[in-house]
Amino acid sequence: MITYNSEGVQLPKIRKRDTTAWIRRVAATYGKKVGEVGYMFVDDEKILEVNREYLGHDYYTDIITFDYCEGNTLNGDLVISLDTIKTNAEKFHKEYDEELHRVIIHGILHLCGINDKGPGEREIMETAENKALALLKE
Repeated sequence: MITYNSEGVQLPKIRKRDTTAWIRRVAATYGKKVGEVGYMFVDDEKILEVNREYLGHDYYTDIITFDYCEGNTLNGDLVISLDTIKTNAEKFHKEYDEELHRVIIHGILHLCGINDKGPGEREIMETAENKALALLKE
């Protein structure tokens, strides 16, 4: 089950049923199924608080992924800053909705085992995000 909630911000205008189906399709391409995945949409101040409290990082970010996966079942909590998504959409000259969906699937790709911090990993993540976004348009 995938849930969508917000704290301190209005829930983004996403088509939940379509988004959930898309997330399941992307997970399936990695041989995974979706278990319990919770999205929490927040503002920059809340994500900074979460980043400090749980990861010891003192900076803003677009998403924090908490991975509770078991075997091939994806379980996790994904905290997404809508403020940072807006900032990044402007910075990278992208539509807000595209950036939002990129970040939504970014967390799922982390749960599927794709990382983006090591050498060459960012490029692998970007390729995976682009493939996933292409599935959204199908």
